Amino acid sequence: MSVETRLTELGITLPDVAAPVAAYQPAIRSGSYVYTAGQLPFVNGELPATGKVGEGDGLVDPATATDLARTCALNALAAVRSVVDSLDDVRIVKVTGFVASDPSFTGQPGVLNGASEVLGEIFGDAGTHARSAVGVAVLPLDAPVEVELIAELTR
Repeated sequence: MSVETRLTELGITLPDVAAPVAAYQPAIRSGSYVYTAGQLPFVNGELPATGKVGEGDGLVDPATATDLARTCALNALAAVRSVVDSLDDVRIVKVTGFVASDPSFTGQPGVLNGASEVLGEIFGDAGTHARSAVGVAVLPLDAPVEVELIAELTR
């Protein structure tokens, strides 16, 4: 089954590639690899939430952050698609995720499951990847989550 067919089955429409907010490209192909820039959880050009992830008033709750990580992964996948002929030829090799974390929050791996799980749903075995989940003090535009991918072209 093609990746595009799988996306349709899952009810997922990849967004347009997010416009860079600084001096970089959303994705670069080098040999048989595609490297994406860190992708924020933009939806229609806007961040649906901002701030630190954690438990308590004024914080982005972990469930919302997990959904935002999923959005980041889809934005990164759109960036990959912008530089390849077909997503059918793609294997996800590495996911790096950053979570703007309240100092007491240690659930970064759970938040990044939002990205990892959607990639697995889309690609099956070709979506299985290595991953880093990093807590940081702040992200660009006060985003709660940022995700970047390394994808390998298999053909």
